[in-house]
Amino acid sequence: MIYDVIGDIHGHADKLKGLLTKLGYTLTQHETLDLHYYQPPEGHRAIFIGDLMDRGPQEIESLEIVYAMLDAGVADAVMGNHEYNALAYATVDETAMQQQDSTQNLYLRRHNETHTRQHQAFLDEVPFGSEAHKYWLSRFSELPLWIETEHACFVHACWDVDNMALLKPMLTADNRLTAEALQRTGQKHSVEYDALERVLKGVEIPLPDGVSFTDKDGAVRSRVRVKWWEDQLQGKRIVDIARAPRSDLAQIPQQALVKDLDFRLKTNKPVFIGHYWLTGTPAPLSDQVVCTDYSAAGTGYLTAYRFDTNNPYPLSPENFVQYTD
Repeated sequence: MIYDVIGDIHGHADKLKGLLTKLGYTLTQHETLDLHYYQPPEGHRAIFIGDLMDRGPQEIESLEIVYAMLDAGVADAVMGNHEYNALAYATVDETAMQQQDSTQNLYLRRHNETHTRQHQAFLDEVPFGSEAHKYWLSRFSELPLWIETEHACFVHACWDVDNMALLKPMLTADNRLTAEALQRTGQKHSVEYDALERVLKGVEIPLPDGVSFTDKDGAVRSRVRVKWWEDQLQGKRIVDIARAPRSDLAQIPQQALVKDLDFRLKTNKPVFIGHYWLTGTPAPLSDQVVCTDYSAAGTGYLTAYRFDTNNPYPLSPENFVQYTD
């Protein structure tokens, strides 16, 4: 079996169609279902690594392509932080509502300027509260937080078995969110919230007291993502192991050091992720970790990695495929 692991699409249907065609997938009428889908080459299966939507100009078309493949049984997908955010943006915060007197709805993901701007491309095509909105939310809720097979691990941002174990009792048998899990992971500063953040957004460390930076979306952040796939992060300079644009790194003191980082990769299988807005010539992040997000939502290219389960190692730059037109 060859898994074609496809990176973050972010509503760019033209790039998705181009990449699927380059990978040898063909648009096909399903024999029994009323749908057209992209049929993979024999012996192949697609896995979408999350962040199917938000930011792009072709939100619904992108989702229809992916979900037609899921419904046809030729692909799998994991949840990205943007699918989770869409669910939280539309779900009333039951705890907050119980604690306030107002009848105005408060949502797990607050409808502030930053959150709305990040989600606006989707809302422009799928108005909040519409039947289409309800439909796509139900489809997002079908996505598991992670998939593990005999040969590999697939997750949007970080394969953290300790935090996965914390989340597992709240999830379905195939690692999908329940209503309870959505509520509990939506409570900021709870252990459930932190666990979900680790899996869908990666390993973050606090910056020194009084230090913050403003990211590309205008959000002020006092924590920064780090390259958890590298060895021996403890004691290194934050700017050396941070996974952030240069404009963000320039706002962090050069001599600030990593302290009390509580992460270690606990699997011997290859791990496939998205999320990190990489650029340049694709290559594995380490001997064990591959990222397929090469900034298709910006000026980069939609990217896939062809993973042969019969020859899992070594991970090779030659197995990347990009749509560059």
